[in-house]
Amino acid sequence: MTLSALPSPPPRPPVEERWLGLERRTIAPTLAVLAIALLLIYGLPALNSAIPWNNPTRAGDVLDLGQGATAVAPVGWQLESGSLVGGEPAGEEVLLARGSTQLQLRVVEFDGTAADFLDQVQQAQGPDPTRTQGPRSTLTTGAGLVAVVQNSTSPSGDRLQATVKLAAGSAEAVAAAPGLLVEMASAPGQFEHDQQVATDLLRSVTGVTR
Repeated sequence: MTLSALPSPPPRPPVEERWLGLERRTIAPTLAVLAIALLLIYGLPALNSAIPWNNPTRAGDVLDLGQGATAVAPVGWQLESGSLVGGEPAGEEVLLARGSTQLQLRVVEFDGTAADFLDQVQQAQGPDPTRTQGPRSTLTTGAGLVAVVQNSTSPSGDRLQATVKLAAGSAEAVAAAPGLLVEMASAPGQFEHDQQVATDLLRSVTGVTR
């Protein structure tokens, strides 16, 4: 085949039909694709963060802690993660929030007493020289479970930690039962208002069913 037999390239659009080197008729579709891409990358996450989460607990709501364990939800708190009894299967933790206060509940396997469990939690979290620990106390739930409770304070805020073994009866049965860790963190000056909420929630905890 000779060079003269090769097809000629299509003529470029005249200058008046081009803008910045692009054909004017392709600019609109290109901009539309770009706008959709920017919306997916930046717009939707920004919209989600701008919309406030609204899933308040109501009177009679019962938290599903897993393995049959439950607790009565405080009224008017935002259920940010976790499930209610009769809803979706329980997740790894329950997280409630109201204002600057957060309340977290988590069931984990632990062999030993509730006091041993709290020791292990605090050792894993490490020392905090800015935090002053209060004395430990015990609380018995309506189901006969024993909770070990300790408050602490620091310039950054106050905290309540409580551990419960989710079984009653013999020492062997209690030691072998899963443990519930309850942690409440509040801004400075807010803890006294929320402490009764944590106490009421602890008193409502029921054990696992096996």
